[in-house]
Amino acid sequence: MTKQIFRIAPGFEEIMPEEYRELVTDGPYDRSVGVADLGTFKELLEEHPLCAGCGLALSLRLFLASLPAPADTVVVGSTGCSAIAFPQVGLHNIHGLFGNQNAIASGLKRALKLRFPDRPKDVVVVAGDGATADIGLEMVMHSWFRAENIATVMLDNEAYANTGGQESGMSPRGAVLNMAPTGKKFEKVAMPEIARESGCAYVAVTSPANARRFEKAIRRAILVARDVGPTYVQVFCPCPTNFKFRPDETLGVIRKREKEGVFQYREYITPEAQQYLAASEGEKR
Repeated sequence: MTKQIFRIAPGFEEIMPEEYRELVTDGPYDRSVGVADLGTFKELLEEHPLCAGCGLALSLRLFLASLPAPADTVVVGSTGCSAIAFPQVGLHNIHGLFGNQNAIASGLKRALKLRFPDRPKDVVVVAGDGATADIGLEMVMHSWFRAENIATVMLDNEAYANTGGQESGMSPRGAVLNMAPTGKKFEKVAMPEIARESGCAYVAVTSPANARRFEKAIRRAILVARDVGPTYVQVFCPCPTNFKFRPDETLGVIRKREKEGVFQYREYITPEAQQYLAASEGEKR
């Protein structure tokens, strides 16, 4: 895989925005970077279309800085807020129909194994809670049942945010949204537990409020998916627009929910994945 897919066509370099030129020349594509390096490279255009204070935008920035091998990674997305940001990154990515992202990722991973038998290619699904826990749940779970070697990252902003604010399965019980005025009547879908019981070798719940912890979860999920089995990371990234708090309060809302015990960081690792991570992380040290 090469940079050719997002390289600027000859003759258009001077008329493209400076930000895009920087994304091509100074992105993370063929570099080894981490969240500690954010600010030294261009991972996402500053003028992306997501709302001010969007927890999902911050999560995407951290995600792009956490990839173990950006040049050998393909991200499969789905309809939702994250989909309108992915054209703003310098990374191979595919947009699926609403909910079929894990089916696409399964076929893509199998094809890449045949095409590049001697070089690991990471396939990572990045989708919102509607695509993962509601509309796409069947295809998500069946990719786990089949033990596909893909990582699934759910950006949980607890709503259908860019269509006016409908409740999703991940909205908290009692949540009142613009298009859910009577309040949600049931608890959040227990996706981490579903992932664990469906065969995921690594499951983590994290948030952008702790960048190091976030990076660790993403890297572990991708590495375990590469050689052991399917993995799942749930990222709590609340939406200031639909939950009506100020853009500068996003991280504070996450920390408040964590302090209250509503959101809790946690990991589940199978013995086989633990053994694999002990070896791979030991080699890195």
